[in-house]
Amino acid sequence: MTKIAVTAASGNLGGSIVHAAVEIVGKENVIGLARTPSKAESLGVEVRQGDYTLRDQLRESLRGIDALLLVSGMDAPTKRIGQHRNVIEAAKEAGVSKIVYTSIQGAEEGTAFSPVVQSNRQTEEDIRDSGLQWVIGRNGIYIEPDVEYIETYKQRGEIANCAGDAKCGYTTRGELAFAYARMLTESKHDGQTYNLHGEAITQRKLAEYLNDAYGTELKYRTMTVGEYREDRIAELGEFLGTVIAGIYEGIRNGAVNNESHFCLAAGRKHQGWKAYFDRLKANSAQE
Repeated sequence: MTKIAVTAASGNLGGSIVHAAVEIVGKENVIGLARTPSKAESLGVEVRQGDYTLRDQLRESLRGIDALLLVSGMDAPTKRIGQHRNVIEAAKEAGVSKIVYTSIQGAEEGTAFSPVVQSNRQTEEDIRDSGLQWVIGRNGIYIEPDVEYIETYKQRGEIANCAGDAKCGYTTRGELAFAYARMLTESKHDGQTYNLHGEAITQRKLAEYLNDAYGTELKYRTMTVGEYREDRIAELGEFLGTVIAGIYEGIRNGAVNNESHFCLAAGRKHQGWKAYFDRLKANSAQE
């Protein structure tokens, strides 16, 4: 039986992948790695130390592991390349045979988010050159933050950003976890790079779905990139505000409206957005 390890297991995506992998291979064959293991105890699997900056520690934590899911780090782009290389080298030294990497979609040039995308592309290259079996997923944009932002949207009566009328390939952590668990455990995916997202929709369509789910009357207002950057910096600070504006500039430029390979990766279609928001509507009615 394949022994699987998932890094960043204390995070939302890593934890979801752990649960999805347990459904396939059983909890005794899934290991969570976390910088602070105590934060991942609720997962119900063995959790080991997994700090991307500590290569020797990572090597020991990866002993006996066959397939490793590497969740892309959250540090600055220049730092995360080296951190990811620590994980890759530790995996090789520990005898891991396969790495699956959670990369991203986005504009590779011309936006404030592009350095993050470029750092992910470098890790993709490092993994392909590692000599190990590999699979790379390029995640679409999470839709959950828009759902979690609903109270603010209600207060403002609108969704306002610089995406314009371009479509965005959204996804959810749950759908990604379902796909990654199969990419980890099925050899037919080895050597593949997949775009992982559902139906691409515009911000106006997103507003319609939110309105139906929550009984709101949100409108979409388009902003210039400069206006949106100033707005995000005012709320989130210079670094994060600039990066968020860069993500939406990439949407505006069509960088996250790509062909989806989700069905190939997961063995089924990505959930539809009407069904997703219908469930939110039903849950909201019960509260």
